[in-house]
Amino acid sequence: METKNFDYKNIPGWGMDIDERNEPTYPMKNYTGDDHKRLDYEKPPQQPADVEILKSNERPALSAVFGNASPPSGLSGMIRRYAFKHSEDRYRHWIPLILADRINAWEGILDDFKSGTMPNIPAERGWKSELKYNRAALTKKILVTGVISLVLLSYLTRKKR
Repeated sequence: METKNFDYKNIPGWGMDIDERNEPTYPMKNYTGDDHKRLDYEKPPQQPADVEILKSNERPALSAVFGNASPPSGLSGMIRRYAFKHSEDRYRHWIPLILADRINAWEGILDDFKSGTMPNIPAERGWKSELKYNRAALTKKILVTGVISLVLLSYLTRKKR
């Protein structure tokens, strides 16, 4: 398709902000002429990366500011590293990240036990509000977890014949 002979007026919404009377911020916006210079600004200094930062393979550089409070570690970190090898438009990126979040929650509970802290799992899982507002679903979750736990426990503790 040749662009110089293409009629952009046939594209719905094309150039809708060209007309000042049709631009929603026109009466309030103070036009200084700098609107077209927005890419010519002094960029903020890069935050130093003192821990491992996982970044998208679609962006070559780190963003100016990023979180570094909990770098990837353990099994969840391995899964995150795998996920960030793939494009953000693939399930291979997002599904492992969801799985890594779930595993990281359990890793946090294990870390609490290792450090001698007893985790308050019902409070951390929001069971108090769920008991108040969604009692049936909470009861179902507890019963299903109990049944699965009993079946698993009986399977693991049975004697071989």
